[in-house]
Amino acid sequence: MIKINLLAEGRRPVVARKAKPTLALGGQDPNNLLVVAGFVLGALAVGGWWYQLNAELTARQRQVKAAQRRYAELEPIIKQVEEFKKKNDDLERKVQVIKDLKARQKGPVRIMDHVSRALPELVWLEDMSVIGATLNLRGKAFNTNAVAAFIENLGDVEEFKEPDPKNIQIVGREGNVYDFQMSITVRPPKLDGADEDVEAES
Repeated sequence: MIKINLLAEGRRPVVARKAKPTLALGGQDPNNLLVVAGFVLGALAVGGWWYQLNAELTARQRQVKAAQRRYAELEPIIKQVEEFKKKNDDLERKVQVIKDLKARQKGPVRIMDHVSRALPELVWLEDMSVIGATLNLRGKAFNTNAVAAFIENLGDVEEFKEPDPKNIQIVGREGNVYDFQMSITVRPPKLDGADEDVEAES
């Protein structure tokens, strides 16, 4: 009697499947290697950027220190220059004050000298006053020609503008005396420092 083992025929031998080869280095996952490589590159980039900033900061600090040393060297000179400018300004103000005082002192004396030189014969003054830049004169004369000559002489003075006669009238019982009034605008005196220096040197 022949026996057939159907169970043995129905079973197929199990063939072991070969595992797919993996691209592994040292048994590690490539994804992990990519992450590590990216981290390393990022660290290098940040390090290079930090190094560049640190170099620039160091250079700026050196420039600041050099400027501070230079300022410390020049500070005494700067103070001397400022003190010199201040003294020079004070000296110029004092000189200007002295010039103004001299002009004011010489002004009335010069005006009186011009008026006295302009007085012709037959004319005399009874009152003279200076208010601001206006010279007021009041006097008498024996005739109108003398008054006209006085006005003409005053007009020839460089510091005087054209005289302005206010009132000319006859006074006295005999009618041979004329009373007159006039005003004159006085120009500001010219301060010729160069001439004074030349005179002082001579």
